Amino acid sequence: MIGNSPKKSVEAIEAIEPPPDQQLLLGVVAATTLVEVLAAVSGSEVWLLGLLVFLPGTASALCTVRQTAFVAVWTVCVVTATVVLRDSGSGHWLDRLLLILLTLALGVVSVYACRRRITREHEMLRLRSTAAAMQRHILRPLPLVTDRALVNGLYEPLQEDRLVGGDIYDVVDSPWGTRVLIGDVQGKGLAAVGAAFAVIGAFREAAHREHTLTALVDALDDAVVRHNSYAEQAGDEERFVTALVLCVDAEQEVQMVNCGHVAPLLVHDGRATTLDLGTGVPLGLADLADEPNTVSWFTFPFGATVLLTTDGLTETRANDGTFYPLEERVAENIGLSPTELPQALHNDARVFAGDSARHDDIAVLTVRRSPHS
Repeated sequence: MIGNSPKKSVEAIEAIEPPPDQQLLLGVVAATTLVEVLAAVSGSEVWLLGLLVFLPGTASALCTVRQTAFVAVWTVCVVTATVVLRDSGSGHWLDRLLLILLTLALGVVSVYACRRRITREHEMLRLRSTAAAMQRHILRPLPLVTDRALVNGLYEPLQEDRLVGGDIYDVVDSPWGTRVLIGDVQGKGLAAVGAAFAVIGAFREAAHREHTLTALVDALDDAVVRHNSYAEQAGDEERFVTALVLCVDAEQEVQMVNCGHVAPLLVHDGRATTLDLGTGVPLGLADLADEPNTVSWFTFPFGATVLLTTDGLTETRANDGTFYPLEERVAENIGLSPTELPQALHNDARVFAGDSARHDDIAVLTVRRSPHS
């Protein structure tokens, strides 16, 4: 939870990865020695300016507040000792005093800057921890295991520094079998997260309530419609969601409803086959369809793998504009395990794209029967 925390003392605030004290001391001594040698050889105090600016400034960017304070005090002492011990005829006493005061001022500023930096770093850590906790509740970490299915894969938002994007997935062990969802919200990044929340929440609730997949999909469509009504009131853009819902039970056949999503692939006996069994309209657009979504069935024997993806993978383009040939590349990697296949396809798609920039989130899931089902 993010809130107002008690004020910490300067000593209690630490950088995320500060250097060890011994390493810091060796670096400070080495830098000081180098500057003093250069100053003695050249007979000029101008090298001291580099010392008093470089050391505290570098410490404020890399070290803890305590370490930065040590470097600042060290620098003041070195500059003062050098000025006092140097021949007084080489400069006016006022210039020397100003040099010492400037060193002191820069040291104080460096300590203050270090404190501000570390405070921001800790705030960012708290924010990222909160985002990670939200992601664990929204998109549970893979793999996901039930009595009937093992689901593995990868998920990578378009903005890699963010943890949640427009692609969604979930697995629910319902009384009628393991129900698997993969979807893609229209739009990218954080702008699509609201609709993603709505679909995942509705799926987790309706998967336990609705006996049939068509009723489950209707519940998901209603959730997107409600989300769009709230978005319209808030002045935000309405969105639709492509989705694919599977139900794996104890039988050899799997039920599937495809709502405008990328068709899955069945990997079995050394072959990869696209399961293009008909596609309905995306979630949120059911009122525009001539016919309701229907259930399809396909054989899913033990040892087979169903590969589910979003169009972030299938619409990856090479430099010449050609799309990523998913079925062909799956066939080339047919010997990989269901755990290794998603990452291999993702890496291969990046090589295929070459210099082309990514334009969408990516989710790749593998579904196989549990040996205990």
